[in-house]
Amino acid sequence: MHRYFVAAQQFLLPIFFALSLCASAQSQTDASAWPAGKPIKIVVPFPAGSGSDALARLIGQKVTEQTGSPVIIENKPGAGTMIGAQTVAKAPADGYTLLYTIVVTHTQNPHLYKKLPYDPFKDFTPILQLVRSATVLVANKNAPFNTTAELIAYAKANPGKLNYASFSPGSTSHLNAEILKMQAGIDISHVPYKGTADATRALLAGDVQLYFDGTATAVTSAKAGMLKLLGPATEKRLSVLPDLPTLDEQGIKGLNIVGWQGLFAPGNLNPALAERVATVFRNALNSPEVLKTIETQGNDVSGAGPKEYAEIVRKDYERWGAVIKHIGLSLD
Repeated sequence: MHRYFVAAQQFLLPIFFALSLCASAQSQTDASAWPAGKPIKIVVPFPAGSGSDALARLIGQKVTEQTGSPVIIENKPGAGTMIGAQTVAKAPADGYTLLYTIVVTHTQNPHLYKKLPYDPFKDFTPILQLVRSATVLVANKNAPFNTTAELIAYAKANPGKLNYASFSPGSTSHLNAEILKMQAGIDISHVPYKGTADATRALLAGDVQLYFDGTATAVTSAKAGMLKLLGPATEKRLSVLPDLPTLDEQGIKGLNIVGWQGLFAPGNLNPALAERVATVFRNALNSPEVLKTIETQGNDVSGAGPKEYAEIVRKDYERWGAVIKHIGLSLD
């Protein structure tokens, strides 16, 4: 009996091995054929017209030009990007449903919400880090201060009188302001909005006095005389604002965590397919029109692929976790 088992095993093992090679080859072939003219849906967890939405649409247009496959942008704003993220987490892992989101989804929300409707690692496959971005502390043009030092002095003399906007609870715009409060020892109140466009409008209208805005809108609005620039929350000065000292240079420590925008697929995406999707979107990212748009926004192009991006997500998850724990912030 044992001899028959061994003989069968010796006979079947090469067959199993051959079948596995065939399956691997088929997987590689399927990956190289993607997207094969089929529609690609990109879920953007922000309102139409926001900075992330506009860049996602431009990149999608370049993907269509490159592959012939239509790219559909589906806006699902709300709940600090969780609504859009949950949609993609539940989608088939076939490369045709992707999430275009920012750092908050995978590195901040997990520390802010005990009942997160997705697992930031198991439910997603990192595809491509597209852009490294920054926020700039800005003030309403009629605010009674012109510098960060004057802001701090005013806030200490008038506790609770100043309000700051964020584009959602727990977002970088929110957490940066909490770090500012902690490091400067000031009392300012949080007013969350549904997206960057609403937060910017509130600042310009004077409904709030402060906001950690995206570089592009901050620079554009400042040039038009619509707001005051106080300082970028970056490790070094921004190339578009070379004369504006960073908040770190101005004595506010901890405000130097760079944000990003990137692309994710549902979890357990075939590695060969993940690389293929990353290649297609990297080609779109590196098109002259996209590069010019990103540069105009004051951001940096990344292009980190699946393995490198996964490591970036993991490190930022740990770093933001330490910040959120230190602040003692919870949104449940």
